[in-house]
Amino acid sequence: MRKRDVAILNDLQRFRCLTRNDIIELHFKGLKQPVTCCNTILKSLRRDGLIDVNVNHQPYLYFPSPATIKKDSAKIPHFLKIVEFYKSLIKYEDPKTFMVEPKYGKGLMEPDAFMLWKRSPFFVEIQRSLYSEKVMNGKVQRYESYFMSNEWQQEPWQPQNKKVFPAVIVITDTRYKIESPYIKFYQVPHIDLLVNRFEPKKTDIQIKNSTLKLKNA
Repeated sequence: MRKRDVAILNDLQRFRCLTRNDIIELHFKGLKQPVTCCNTILKSLRRDGLIDVNVNHQPYLYFPSPATIKKDSAKIPHFLKIVEFYKSLIKYEDPKTFMVEPKYGKGLMEPDAFMLWKRSPFFVEIQRSLYSEKVMNGKVQRYESYFMSNEWQQEPWQPQNKKVFPAVIVITDTRYKIESPYIKFYQVPHIDLLVNRFEPKKTDIQIKNSTLKLKNA
């Protein structure tokens, strides 16, 4: 089995499901005939019983075999939103780690994802529905409970010399009143705004030096 085929199977396990277009964008981008090549590989994987498909979904929706969710699960749109978020990340940099719906224990938070991205740890909450203040406060409190437990200090990704609690990225079209003395929350409608916020801007001196280099080239 080719390395790309294994990567497709791993992504189907991780994300629970992917559309044909998602698979093309993640694994066949840059080829001369990405659609034809993707269709050929998916047909082969399906024939070998390694993947399953919902042909009633347009574009076709693929699952690992055996599937980890039902083909008509109400959570499918949610998982596809997570895939959409992941694809927005890799435009800038591939995450070193990207875990979908990791579990941390009863009474604690249930993030949509945990990732190591741009050398920093993040929890991700994708909130496309409108939540009440009470619900959002409950989410914050569960994150704070995890912070107070100190269990996060034992995570294998933690640096040895300094323990870091992940910031929480909330992908939302609604601005919530979120306050926490322990945890940093970033609320943005899409990741582009967060990247633009933290990318260093050129100073006047840097711009001047760049112009001089061009003139002297």
